[in-house]
Amino acid sequence: MAPVAPLNSHQLLVFLLQIGLLLGSALVLGRLARRLGMPAIVGELFAGVLLGPSLLDHVAPGFAGWLLPQRPDQQHLLDAAGQFGVLLLVGITGMHIDLDLVKRQGMTAVRVSAGGLLVPLGLGIGVGFILPGSLLVAGEDRTVFAWFLGVALCVSAIPVIAKTLLEMRLLHRDIGQQIVNSAVVDDAAGWLLLSVVSAMATTGVHASGVARSVAGLAGVVVFTIVLGRPLVRVIMRLADRSEGEGVGVAAAVVVIFLCGAGTQALGMESVLGAFIAGILLSSAGWGAGSERLAALRTFVMAVLAPLYFATAGLRADLTALTRPAVAVTAVAVLLVAVIGKFVGAYTGARASRLGHWEALSLGAGMNARGVIGLVIAMVGLRLNVLSTAMYTIVVLVAIVTSVMAPPILRYAVRRIEVTSEEEHRERVLLGGYR
Repeated sequence: MAPVAPLNSHQLLVFLLQIGLLLGSALVLGRLARRLGMPAIVGELFAGVLLGPSLLDHVAPGFAGWLLPQRPDQQHLLDAAGQFGVLLLVGITGMHIDLDLVKRQGMTAVRVSAGGLLVPLGLGIGVGFILPGSLLVAGEDRTVFAWFLGVALCVSAIPVIAKTLLEMRLLHRDIGQQIVNSAVVDDAAGWLLLSVVSAMATTGVHASGVARSVAGLAGVVVFTIVLGRPLVRVIMRLADRSEGEGVGVAAAVVVIFLCGAGTQALGMESVLGAFIAGILLSSAGWGAGSERLAALRTFVMAVLAPLYFATAGLRADLTALTRPAVAVTAVAVLLVAVIGKFVGAYTGARASRLGHWEALSLGAGMNARGVIGLVIAMVGLRLNVLSTAMYTIVVLVAIVTSVMAPPILRYAVRRIEVTSEEEHRERVLLGGYR
């Protein structure tokens, strides 16, 4: 059998230019967004928006067609680079999870997470059933679409939340810990729901298919607890003994990719496996704060993540918002997302006997969809569940909720009294960085 021909010179040239322009634009606009007091992800997304159908296609259609040709072979190269980055990004998200900390918070995190998850999930599903058929992909099952929209609206973004709390010096506060722990439970449930809904999109909505998806999910959880944790600990312990500085980083990447491949092989999303891998790495002592993975975090957050967000921005078409039906739907979905998360988290917090300002802080902190919302939107686009218009709307929800969370959180936290225990914890945790 003759060997497969390598990339031709033109394909390689276009791919390198795509990567260079997308990443360069994402870095510049990301820094500009931060100077304006917004998350860097906003600027990184707009890098893709500017180079995509929203602007470049109208300003310079000839150049846009040459740089981003609508050919599967060229598009798949860029998609593969984006998938490489998103799996590592989601893996790092999982590394932020400290299960022992969640256990110590007890039922408070569970109640807040349950409210913050179920209320927007239910509202999102309801909205999905009443949206105009013109916004759906032709021939798509409305039930799958409605459930997918519900999942997209019910998640929170741990990376955005953790980074916001760190910048605001709130991680040492009780309310900061409660926000992170509730978001952890929220996200774990969200990823599990995504895997089930994704399976529904590929196998159809019927009892046997859903039952197989749930059974496969249960199998993944059991395997993770029984075999996954000890296996990953052995792998990372062996990496620790190696003389090479990069062996631990390589081993962590291998764990993330193989876990992603495992869930993908079972008909679930690879991002679920990457998220589980991050949790396993954290339980093995290789969490987000581990200096041994500093090089991996730097490369992912500085290079791969901006490139992925810019690629995600390419898929959005803001010109769709000029259509009245799309604009009205965007406003309605955004209101449902914000109100649903606030009401759910606030109710769960009050049921746990937290005060008004603590409950409001939890609602504000958990409202940011950020990275996770974008990942889910991209999954929906890839599975042909979301049309370009609905994808654009979900991306807007992720951006707007991430931008509005910090000022509301700052306003609410100012009204929560600082305890002596929190002051002591601040001296211990932050004293060395001042």
